[in-house]
Amino acid sequence: MAYGLYTVFGGSGFLGRHVVQRLAAQGHRVRVAVRKPYLAAFLKPLGHIGQIQLVYADVRDPQSVAKAVEGSTAVINLVGVLSEAGHQKFDAIHVEGAANVARAAAQAGCLGLAHVSAIGADPESQAGYARTKGLGEARVREAFPKATIVRPSVMFGPEDGFLNRFAGLIKMLPIVPVICGKTRFQPVYVGDVAEAIVASLHDPVRYAGKTFELGGPSVLTMREVMAYVREEIMCKKELVNIPDALAKVQASLLGLLPNAPLTTDQLMMLQKDNVTAPGAQGLEAFGITPTPMEAIAPSYLVRYRPKGRFSQPIDTAQPR
Repeated sequence: MAYGLYTVFGGSGFLGRHVVQRLAAQGHRVRVAVRKPYLAAFLKPLGHIGQIQLVYADVRDPQSVAKAVEGSTAVINLVGVLSEAGHQKFDAIHVEGAANVARAAAQAGCLGLAHVSAIGADPESQAGYARTKGLGEARVREAFPKATIVRPSVMFGPEDGFLNRFAGLIKMLPIVPVICGKTRFQPVYVGDVAEAIVASLHDPVRYAGKTFELGGPSVLTMREVMAYVREEIMCKKELVNIPDALAKVQASLLGLLPNAPLTTDQLMMLQKDNVTAPGAQGLEAFGITPTPMEAIAPSYLVRYRPKGRFSQPIDTAQPR
């Protein structure tokens, strides 16, 4: 696709900043549509003067969405919530919000639309997150049939809420609880996902109307991920498996807290493997070689070590 104006909904988030940076590096103009533009100012230095524009838009509001996509060559929707709070409900964001973006992109005559969903998206799922992600995909297809849908596994990277959260918990707690220890994950580097999203819009004929599941080169259980983080931050604390029944009680109680660290809905998601489906097209379809977690994670997990980058290796040989 030729140089143009790309509107990125949710461009100030974890994945968004990587997408914006890649678009800007390729010379495109980027319009970042977010609810709080003043909090997205950190994106400006990623491009040349005037290259990155910050505008207000709320995917729940069709008028603000339509205004944000005016004149756009293509649109990218990255908006999603992991838990509900206030007016930020799963249905409002993942279903109606996704439909609003897709309709606006179609009405504006955009050449392409990339919609980010998630592995496990299923309109029949009992988990609200997965169910609404699945319903949202259907609404996007209905409004913009040629949309490219991307389903990443759990993403890692310097600003992630995945390995960083585990490292913080391991550092803080006397022992480390492991919930759903046997559940399998296929962690994927956020930079690879961003590259795939941008690539999908550069060749809309090749990728239009298709769904891609993006995972990393390794499949790890939850316990293996926790063990990796523990060793990387040079910690010897014990990993303790939490029975499912106790995990349900914890989730129901923790879900009542502001910015809940674990909700009942998230626990349902954690009980299902988060890996790419057999035969699904992935990063290789974009010519991308998946980046191993071990090649990126040490560079940012180092700050959790006892003495940061000055820490000396310790013996971490103990049962996982």
